[in-house]
Amino acid sequence: MYNSETQVQVTAKRTALNNRVREIREHKLMTQAQLARKARIARRTIHSVEKGLNCRMDTKRKILFALGLSFEDKDLVFPPEKPLGFSLPQ
Repeated sequence: MYNSETQVQVTAKRTALNNRVREIREHKLMTQAQLARKARIARRTIHSVEKGLNCRMDTKRKILFALGLSFEDKDLVFPPEKPLGFSLPQ
């Protein structure tokens, strides 16, 4: 049987592994609706992304720019599921 403390811990771990959109959005004192308007995407898309569901690269780009970040920051906000086993040439 789950108690509320266990459920909070499981949720926190799951969120930490997925992405940091909610954390950054709240730090900037934005609502989901404000971020969605600025990114020109649906609020339900923001909700889904914050829950850890996958989205298109273009959606990630729009969210990054709406949060005032650059596309190069994508790995900080959307960490890769598996690290690359090789280095790309410079």
